[in-house]
Amino acid sequence: MAEENIKEQEAVEAEPVTEKKPKKSKKNEEVEKLKEELDKTKDLLSRTAAEFDNFKKRNERERLSVAEYAKASMFKDFLPVLDNAYRALAAQSDSEDYSKGLEMIIKQFTNIPEKMNVTALAQVGDEFDPNCHEAVMHIEDENFGENVIAEVLQQGYKIGDTVIRVAMVKVAN
Repeated sequence: MAEENIKEQEAVEAEPVTEKKPKKSKKNEEVEKLKEELDKTKDLLSRTAAEFDNFKKRNERERLSVAEYAKASMFKDFLPVLDNAYRALAAQSDSEDYSKGLEMIIKQFTNIPEKMNVTALAQVGDEFDPNCHEAVMHIEDENFGENVIAEVLQQGYKIGDTVIRVAMVKVAN
């Protein structure tokens, strides 16, 4: 008997040893598929959320830009009236009431740009900037440095970064 046990043992040892791989059950395969699908869905959701956030930011910038453009367009139509009021005030008049009335009108007009966040572009002594100023005259003046505005002939305006009208200026060389 002992010999038979030894022979059986040798026969078992002689058989090739194959490792048994655990078989994946259908449930495990289904769980893995669901996990992959969940990961894909999470990724898609996070991308969609990021795209929506970018859309909201872009939409807000465009809305502000359109509002700025609308204000600039309206203010541009208003500028000739203000220019004529300044010209009328500069003209010599014998009537003090006439001048006082024009000053009151101009004061009311000049409050409008402040309310609309419109800023003037040129003042005497500012450095000349071709993006905001149009040099219509050049003078030699020792009181001013080079490329400095000596006189504002027609005021320019901007709202935010949008130039409504460039300023016509006299520049010292």
